[in-house]
Amino acid sequence: MRTGGEGSSAGMAATRKRGAHAAARPRTPPSAAPKRVPQPAPGGHAPGTAGIGGKLVDGVRSRITLVRVVVAALLVGFVVAGIGDGWWSTESAEPAVQNFLLDWQEHSYASAAVQTTGQPAAVTAALQSAYSGLDAANFYLSMGYIHQHGKTATASFTASVDLGQNGAPWTYQGRFQLRLTASGWKILWSPSVINPALRKGLRLAMVSTTPSRMPLLDAAGHSLQTASKAFVAGVYPRLLKHPAATADALGRATRIDPTEILGWIQAAPRDRFLKLVTMRPGYYHRRARDLRKVHGLVIRPTMVQLFTSIAPAVVGSVGTETSAALRNQGIAYRPGATVGLSGLQKYYQGLLAGTPATEVVTETAAGHRVSVLKKWPGHPPTAVHTTIDAAVQGAANIAVASAPGSAAIVAMDGTTGHILAVADHSAAGMPTIEPLAGRYPPGGSFTIVSTEALLASGLKIHKFLPCLKLNSVGGRNFQNVPVEPKLVMPSFATDFAHSCGTAFIGLSLRPGMRQDLANAARGFGLGTPWRLPLKSFSGRVALPNGVAQLAAATIGQDTVRVSPLTMAAVAAQVDTGIWHEPSLVTQPDPERAQQIRFSTATMASLRALMREAVRSGAAKRADVPGNPVYGQVGTTSLGGHGRHQRWATWFVGFRGTTAFAVLEFSSSWRVSAVPLAAAFLRAAPGG
Repeated sequence: MRTGGEGSSAGMAATRKRGAHAAARPRTPPSAAPKRVPQPAPGGHAPGTAGIGGKLVDGVRSRITLVRVVVAALLVGFVVAGIGDGWWSTESAEPAVQNFLLDWQEHSYASAAVQTTGQPAAVTAALQSAYSGLDAANFYLSMGYIHQHGKTATASFTASVDLGQNGAPWTYQGRFQLRLTASGWKILWSPSVINPALRKGLRLAMVSTTPSRMPLLDAAGHSLQTASKAFVAGVYPRLLKHPAATADALGRATRIDPTEILGWIQAAPRDRFLKLVTMRPGYYHRRARDLRKVHGLVIRPTMVQLFTSIAPAVVGSVGTETSAALRNQGIAYRPGATVGLSGLQKYYQGLLAGTPATEVVTETAAGHRVSVLKKWPGHPPTAVHTTIDAAVQGAANIAVASAPGSAAIVAMDGTTGHILAVADHSAAGMPTIEPLAGRYPPGGSFTIVSTEALLASGLKIHKFLPCLKLNSVGGRNFQNVPVEPKLVMPSFATDFAHSCGTAFIGLSLRPGMRQDLANAARGFGLGTPWRLPLKSFSGRVALPNGVAQLAAATIGQDTVRVSPLTMAAVAAQVDTGIWHEPSLVTQPDPERAQQIRFSTATMASLRALMREAVRSGAAKRADVPGNPVYGQVGTTSLGGHGRHQRWATWFVGFRGTTAFAVLEFSSSWRVSAVPLAAAFLRAAPGG
């Protein structure tokens, strides 16, 4: 449990003298050990190999279960060689070697100790604690060659120590001396009997370094995560009178396996502060009463770049050691461990968190390293670069925070398809909005798509087209919401600018409109599969049945569903003339995005229509100072009746190369998303 550096994945790098196990594994007590059978094992394992506990494949043991009972050692394949006069009449050392190794493996430490020249109590303690610093799940001992020289002998063995988590075991070659005494062969005791690198005052330890979690970066290479308060709970091991009681109490408070906590405490340097848990403020305050009762626990407030972000809808959330997600995935408790719970944090968990570097070392009781016996390098964590523009994201955050209802804004770069901002805000009593994956009717904002279909079929934008208060098609009555002022001799361009739905209802009866609308939707990428790392929705326009359903689809109702990202991509295509598949991550490099082109003349006409809608039409409150703004509005019902009825209002448009969609939910059709769009534009760069 050695810690290095400041913070964990919550800003700190935790080091650990142990193997990280997926679950607590009870050690087999001596009384439960199986009966020794000193004979070759089935399968004929060669000397120096672990002969039980699963198959050895490429050095990695596959384990049926993490909780296994220690079984009898497979002490096979030994060879005894003798030199010297009278060798044939000298008692063989082989049974003594075999019995010692079997007793050691079966946890019969006292029985093993009396077979040595050491003081029995001291040897018993040494064997019992031999692998405690590794927090080993199990260990396996296999007898190797024995060289006997009269009344002295040298024995070799192979130790295979299971460090957990289905990884390769630590295997090493051991060696010890024997002497024939009046009471039989005895192992000449020294710490090197356990491992050749050990001597008096040293112990074996596992040092596992948990690297700090790497951040998600914006387009400029700056972290999307912001500093936030957290609480770190830890202990000074030397001050704990009853480490097991401390671990048990902390385990009850945090639901972490107390045996795992105890393993870290026992293996940690005695005089250093050991960080055990990093907690969000809310989590800590809910459990503060219980945590304050844990003997020896020290709680320190700190700041970490882990829990908060300028783009939470994209970044997602992170859990620490207390997260149930770690336990559900079978990941062992490890101080400093983090897990992505949602968003890009979850999708790129492996890259952002990396894997721990692990070493088996010898060290002094004070925790000073003497030698490294085995090293597993792990994989360093890697930052993930996104397309989010911090300035655009900040403007979107400011705008949605001012909305009285639930709101969302998605912004894109029309020249690349890069997603620049994703912001959302939830209001009490209103449905939440999913900016990327939601499925909502676009209402009048969908007339951008319908207009492309009409222009492609030959409609002239200056054609006279009345904006009726009510229009009936196929036995269904359609009316404008909100009601626009009476327009005198309006052209199609004027009808578009005022989002006159009844005018589009009439145009839906044009020959071939059903197929033209389907072609336009496909040309704008609706229904096209996206390769985003997050769940998203590219839209759906089911081919309508009957004239009434076709009329409804023309104004973005009934069979039409989109997400704010869908409509931002539509606006981006009008802006540049090319549909770019939306992208959110630049490193690791995404697959090459697909593109779709429309007629240049059609896109030019659409731009002119959208500019007029902002300059003098229903979206004129979005005509803020600065570069010209283009857009279209829409209002449609989400269902419900009376005071329970909910409305969706849209603004879809672009300024410069930044295309965006604004969606707001409210309880009144009088609420418009245009002021929200204006607030975004005033705060965003490019004004």
